Amino acid sequence: MNEKYGPVAEADVAQWHRSADVVVVGLGAAGACAALEAANVGADVLALERASGGGGASALSEGIFYLGGGTAVQQACGFHDDPDSMFRFLRASMSTDDEKLRAFCDGGVEHHGWLESHGVPFERRALKSKAVASHTGEGLLTTGNEYAYPFRDLVPPVPRGHQTTASEDDHGGAVAMRALLTAVERSSVRVAYDARVDALVIDSHGRVCGVQVRIDGQDQYVQAIRGVIIATGSFNCNESMTTHYLPLVSKVATPLGTPANDGAGIQLGLSVGATTENMSGALVTSSIYPPDQLIKGIVVNREGQRFTAEDVYHGRLGNCIEQQPDQVAYLILDEKTFAYPTSGRHPLVGVWETIVEAEEVLGLPRGALEETLNEYNSDVEFGEDRQFHKHQDWLQPLVPPFAAFDISFRNSGYNFIGLGGLRSNEYGQALVDSGEPLPGLYAVGACAAHLSANGAEYGSGLSLGPGSFFGRRAGRHAAESRQAGSDATVR
Repeated sequence: MNEKYGPVAEADVAQWHRSADVVVVGLGAAGACAALEAANVGADVLALERASGGGGASALSEGIFYLGGGTAVQQACGFHDDPDSMFRFLRASMSTDDEKLRAFCDGGVEHHGWLESHGVPFERRALKSKAVASHTGEGLLTTGNEYAYPFRDLVPPVPRGHQTTASEDDHGGAVAMRALLTAVERSSVRVAYDARVDALVIDSHGRVCGVQVRIDGQDQYVQAIRGVIIATGSFNCNESMTTHYLPLVSKVATPLGTPANDGAGIQLGLSVGATTENMSGALVTSSIYPPDQLIKGIVVNREGQRFTAEDVYHGRLGNCIEQQPDQVAYLILDEKTFAYPTSGRHPLVGVWETIVEAEEVLGLPRGALEETLNEYNSDVEFGEDRQFHKHQDWLQPLVPPFAAFDISFRNSGYNFIGLGGLRSNEYGQALVDSGEPLPGLYAVGACAAHLSANGAEYGSGLSLGPGSFFGRRAGRHAAESRQAGSDATVR
């Protein structure tokens, strides 16, 4: 444990320099939503942001919020959804606990309305093609595995990726954060920028009752009468932590985030006895689409064998590649399906007139790719991918000449985000090893463990969606909790 993160005993605090009912640490999407909700129910809120402005990694994102249950956007675009359908899909596709998942699904419609009421814009148009994000203004996308096997057979598939309307100058994440930060400015929330929290303060009963913060070169102590909400982002850009928890991924992929995504919030929580969850989980991605015609090709490993349906979400594909020998994979195309991927950085290996030539250059076992292609083309003729059940929309025979893109981990410019963090419950309360809440402490956003344990479970928007949702839940829960300790003397 890095000792710079404390903790500090309340008995050693000579003076509280500031005080608030609720102290929010970090002002990205989760932190902004926590602060707004706490203030909305009457709490005095102080937000501490160590950068010179809010936004964090949320502002760098595409602005996709995974939400559902029958939002106004879904209805306007002609899609029927309800909380039970959303729950059944996510329950089938991920391993998180029922309480958090049920709360998220039941509250999706209200939360979407809340975001719009605070200025976050979503167009009432759906993107029909398969894409990582919309760059043409659509507000609804399929951003997970809803249409992939086996999920499409378990629950009627509907899109749930709600993308913030981008402007000419900014992508969706910046637009969303500008709206939320404007709402914070107009609220009663007090904000201190260039304020780095270095330690949590705990009372004699082990309750978190404040923070030690560095402002203007001076250490100050801020009392939190009802609770501290940590919303400091992920640990992606902490090389020591990623090397420890994600040894393979950190060697072959580039972290997504800002330099402030250094795991400080996780370290703060650990210092007072909070526990972590799923620290080895990651989303590793370098999409093969758009253009979506590339999905009509096949993906094989170094043995020349398919190992997944090609129409799965790009994070699920990345997770499957991670499990292949040496994380080697190739996208095999023919003349009709050929195009250059525009999202990833996959190098073109070559173009060949025969399968034998392709196998030789790719270093595949002789006859392996030929056998795979024969089996695949036979399934296409039959009308069903009997091996991996790729949707019929993407089935097309592959004939010479052939081309291959290298989509292996080490050659394709993969990016990653860690999905682990502090363990929390459906109210955002940080938990100890026993599963009980740690009094006075909350963890939301990317410093908390995601709903998704790995890329196979992930869908775009499952950071901003749950992060903002549970940020609000934590803000309200902290604001409405019983006051602990002595009354604040400094405001």
